[in-house]
Amino acid sequence: MAVPKRRTSRSNTRHRRARWKAEAPKLVPITLNGRELLVPQNLVPAYRRGLLAPEGE
Repeated sequence: MAVPKRRTSRSNTRHRRARWKAEAPKLVPITLNGRELLVPQNLVPAYRRGLLAPEGE
């Protein structure tokens, strides 16, 4: 296992960690049961197969 030769300063550590941000999921429109829904792109197949129920049902 790799071991760093020197300790990383607190400033550098926080600067690096500050760039890791969560992104909002990309929503795409799909039509289910005659209703237009905005769902995350990676979950479209699950909605189409009926594995996930649309909100409000």
